This record gives sequence, C-alpha cells and structure tokens, in this order.
Amino acid sequence: MKIRDILMLAAPQTVGGQAVIEGVMMRARNKLAIAVRKPDGEISVEVRPWFSFSTWAMFRKPFLRGFPVLMETMVNGIKALNHSATVAVEEDPEAGELNTFHLVLTLCIAIGAALGLFVVLPHFISVVMEWLGYAGDVDSLSFHAWDGVFKMIIFVAYIGTISFIPDIRRVFQYHGAEHKVIWAYEEGERLAPGTSRGYSRLHPRCGTAFLLFVLTVSILLYSFLVPWLLTFYSPQHFIYKHLYIVGVKLLLMVPISNIAFEMIKFAGKFNKNILCRIMCWPGLMMQLLTTKEPDDEQIEVAIAALQGAVKAEE
Repeated sequence: MKIRDILMLAAPQTVGGQAVIEGVMMRARNKLAIAVRKPDGEISVEVRPWFSFSTWAMFRKPFLRGFPVLMETMVNGIKALNHSATVAVEEDPEAGELNTFHLVLTLCIAIGAALGLFVVLPHFISVVMEWLGYAGDVDSLSFHAWDGVFKMIIFVAYIGTISFIPDIRRVFQYHGAEHKVIWAYEEGERLAPGTSRGYSRLHPRCGTAFLLFVLTVSILLYSFLVPWLLTFYSPQHFIYKHLYIVGVKLLLMVPISNIAFEMIKFAGKFNKNILCRIMCWPGLMMQLLTTKEPDDEQIEVAIAALQGAVKAEE
C-alpha cells in the first residue's frame, strides 16, 4: 500500500477550518486547533474540544442539522477569533477569554447584523422600488426578484469593500492558506509549504460558498412561499404587512440554512461531478474575493493548525 493510501485511510472524512487573526483554526471531528503566529515569530497552537449541539440525535439528521451546525460554527469561530486576537498581540489568552454572557452577546450581535444586512435591508429597498413603480406588491414575483438582486449586490459589495482593509486582507491570505492545506491533506500529500502551495486557494466546502447557497435558496423560497403564505393571512395595514413578511423571512432562515447545508455537503462530496461543479462555481468565484494567495509562513501556520487538530482527534 502506498504512503498516499495510508494517509487517506488515516484521515477523517472531512476537515474544515477558518481564518483568524494572524492564524488559522482547523477542525477534525470533535477537536479543533487554533494556530497563531506570535509577534516573535513562534507559532502558538491551542487544542480544544469542538463545542457542538450534535449530542442531540435530532440535530444529526439530514435537513435538520444545518442550522445547529451554523450556530456551533459561529460559537467556535467567535471564540477562536477572540483567542487569536490575544495571542497575536501577546496578551494573556486566559485573561482575554470571552465569558458566557459576552459570547452570547457577541453571537446575538453577529446574527442580528447579518440578518439586518441580508434579509431586512434588501426587503425594504424593494419596498422603495415598489413605491417608485418598478416592482409589484410583496405577493408578486417582481418584488422578490428585486429583493434577490439587492441581496446579491449587498453581499458582493460588502465582501469587496472589506477586502481593501489591510488587516482583513491578511485574514484572507490565511483563508487561502487554510484551503491549500486542506486540499493537500485531502489528496494525501505530505504537509509542507512546498507541497501545499501548488493547490488552489478555492474550496467547494468554504463558508463563503455556504453563504451564497443560503442567499440563493432564500431567494427561491421567498419568491414562492411568501405569496403562498399571504393567501392564508395578510395584514391590511401597509407597515404591519411588511413587518409580518420580514418576520416570516427571519423564521424561514432556519429551514433555508438546513437546505443550504445539505447542498454544500453534496457539492463538496462529489466535487468532480459536472453538476456539482456547476453548483460550486459561483461560490468558488466569490472566494476570489475572500481568499488571497498566502506566503509560506502563513501556510506553515495552517499546517500547524491542521496537524494539531488531527493529532488531537487521533
């Protein structure tokens, strides 16, 4: 048996990660490792258990697991970002750890900002288009077409704008390093900057692709479900009607994220299939904005994170 085959057999089914401040967080099943480049050049690696809701059997079932996975990913990601920020400036990591209250508050603010930016704002811009005579009422397809257009414009503009911030650009370089190392690992390559550098900085299971799936599914579901729901109940007052629809849209984000999760799992698993390539293509194109080419030192950090997570899981 070749070394490549042994490595593939030893590898978990999937690994995933996230770029953090001057570092990378990697996950292998029930463990995660946060690797951060300290100011003195040393790489700090912190290994932790993965916080998960999956201890409940219901949250492991297809089309029910997506939203819990999204929530636990946000919890672990916020904690990893907080840890990396303290290590990158050589503060005491324990002193800088978020307590439960601050973690919940940060999570609520993050979710609220995302929903406000990508659900509430596009809806009310579409209301303006209705007032201007360019869209029908909320039960028309034209209204939701405008809503979808503005969702995508806001998403692309947001990513494009923050990519010009120098600190964010470095995070995007670590994001590219994370993808290259994951590709090398999944292909059974020896993990080193030289072997990882040649792999793509784009990956079909990226969180950017997931967000794009969420937006796409939301556009399709809103276009058909909202008019259908209005046949059962439709407030007569203009403001109440739109507040009701926005509330419905917010609630629908749970099944939408569940569907989007299954789509990205399927597309990532069969990424060589022509249909899955088509599904993945828009997400990969978006990653041209959210990833940048890393240097060898950044790839070293990503390797340290992946090795730390995999060894801890073993």
